[in-house]
Amino acid sequence: MLDFMEKIKIAEAVSAFTDWITDTFSFLFNPIKNQLGNFMDWFSDKLAAIPPIIVILIVVIAAFFISGKRVGLPIFSLIGLWLIYNQELWEELMFTFALVLVASILAVIIGVPFGILMSKSRTAESIITPILDFMQTMPAFVYLIPAVAFFGIGMVPGIFASVIFATPPTVRFTNLGIRQVSKELVEASDAFGSTGSQKLFKVELPMAKRTIMAGINQTVMLSLSMVVIASMIGSPGLGREVLSALQRAQVGPGFVAGIGIVILAIIIDRFTQNLNTEKKK
Repeated sequence: MLDFMEKIKIAEAVSAFTDWITDTFSFLFNPIKNQLGNFMDWFSDKLAAIPPIIVILIVVIAAFFISGKRVGLPIFSLIGLWLIYNQELWEELMFTFALVLVASILAVIIGVPFGILMSKSRTAESIITPILDFMQTMPAFVYLIPAVAFFGIGMVPGIFASVIFATPPTVRFTNLGIRQVSKELVEASDAFGSTGSQKLFKVELPMAKRTIMAGINQTVMLSLSMVVIASMIGSPGLGREVLSALQRAQVGPGFVAGIGIVILAIIIDRFTQNLNTEKKK
């Protein structure tokens, strides 16, 4: 076969660019790694120090009220969390929850403003949309490479990769929710002399709340889906147990750790869904 053109050195260019970013912004990455890493260690240790029975009772009581005083979610939460404790995976559960919580909060903090920007500007939407497409279609494992290059190994690069992977739904749903707000309501707020910030915080965001919360729900679940992948670069938690079982071909321990992730995923999903549901009076 004829060689019509020389191979474009994409890999070399990306590697050089990554090295340049790492060297140039090391003054920024190192403090983030140290401070966020110290915070995550402190936060995870504090969560693990709380007696499991206290955590289980808090979750069950919260599930009872959040679910509209139905018993399905509280019973599942009680049995599921007790099973994780019974299998001696409680500390790993707390590390996993800490990673998912922090990654989800950071993704929401980043995602909502960008979603608002997209809803207000067609130009911003045309620029950000391809970036979101890239973030969602790129295999999750690829995010581990720059995460390790910037932050080394541990929980911090796991959070970094999770934030990149999980942010797009919040951005997209925020944009969608605000654009779906009734034009009559927006015109009425303009007629009453509302400023741009008043219109945003008192009309558009409240009306778009359910759509935005649906995006946040997806962001949380995507953060949780990164748990096992993040364990490949040193993030502790249930994902590490799954990875360890996979490396040793231990079906039983891997299944138990996987069940723990499933239980946590269902509880978080039901909590966020019920927070987005109007309770019948």
